[in-house]
Amino acid sequence: MTTYTDKGEKHEQGRFLCFDHITFWVGNAKQAASYYCNKLGFEPLAYKGLETGSREVVSHAVKQGKIIYVFSSALNPGNKEMGDHMVKHGDGVKDIAFTVEDCDFLVQKARERGADIIKEPHTLEDKKGKVRLAVLQTYGDTTHTFVERTGYKGLFLPGFHPPLFQDPLLTKLPSGKLDFIDHVVGNQPDDEMVPVVDWYQKTLLFHRFWSVDDKQLQTEFSALRSIVVANYEETVKMPINEPAMGKRKSQIQEYVDYYGGPGVQHIAMNTSDIITSVRNLKDRGMEFMTVPDTYYEQLKENLKHSKVKISEDLDVLQELKILIDYDDNGYLLQIFTKPVQDRPTVFLEVIQRHNHQVQSPKKKTFKADPAYAFSFTLISRSFTGLRSRKLQVSF
Repeated sequence: MTTYTDKGEKHEQGRFLCFDHITFWVGNAKQAASYYCNKLGFEPLAYKGLETGSREVVSHAVKQGKIIYVFSSALNPGNKEMGDHMVKHGDGVKDIAFTVEDCDFLVQKARERGADIIKEPHTLEDKKGKVRLAVLQTYGDTTHTFVERTGYKGLFLPGFHPPLFQDPLLTKLPSGKLDFIDHVVGNQPDDEMVPVVDWYQKTLLFHRFWSVDDKQLQTEFSALRSIVVANYEETVKMPINEPAMGKRKSQIQEYVDYYGGPGVQHIAMNTSDIITSVRNLKDRGMEFMTVPDTYYEQLKENLKHSKVKISEDLDVLQELKILIDYDDNGYLLQIFTKPVQDRPTVFLEVIQRHNHQVQSPKKKTFKADPAYAFSFTLISRSFTGLRSRKLQVSF
């Protein structure tokens, strides 16, 4: 794996601050929003639909910590754009929005560098204030919305109203303890990863943050190639993946096949207490990937020779099937859900970092520990089979 410290060119003005929200296009927005609230601990934030004067599209926004997901569906027959998207992709992420400073400047510079502007900078306004937005095309049918929120005091965005209904069950369930979006992963067909990375570098002035190829990270059954791009301040991180040859079809290729092209594979949500978070989410009925005990047996042996000391009880991590990745400076804890729809496409990750940002003081290439490689194996094995059997892994 290789990390980078060259952040490239900095914007003359304007900047990307953080992930703002993520929009899913789904068949039934009301039910999808309810699933995320009941299973993952989100709460209804805002609503736009027939009752608020939105005649074509209904949207339910839900929030947990700083994470906002928006679920949107067509209200009328004949909505070709949303209908074609649903037939091709099923439920999935349509848009990844960034909070920005100086939306107009960033869009103009992106245009000069060749970006396809889907919606020009425009202002939405209500009695709570104004928001400046623009929409750019990225990989596949996925888009990026730039959101400039200076001074806006509303719940979410102009046009959204308070939720029409508050489920009384939600207050009786344990907290999900999810704080913010850590990263968003985009899967590409074979040989399309580098052109997508180049697009981010050229049009948005993102830079390469971290990368791995199939020669550096592979198991007996699978391999992958991935490049993480980030904004200059490194508050937005987006891994871009493509499949690599292995004995079995990788989950990346399986995703591309079932999704009908490139798109968002998973969203990682950061927590400061993954043990409590995972316990609570399991109590709420969330399904996670399983991990064989052999993983933890080898991990405990490897940690005996590591400078890093894990603060959490390893037996508890094993009980909850939480993975551990580490280097000489720190470690991270992570766990992956099963796909959150019937197609084996989008899934979610819960992650906690302990001085582990996959970043080194200088550019560095190193060989991954087998336990580290296993977390990649989890997301590159077939999800179709994982729904009906436990994962078996050979190290």
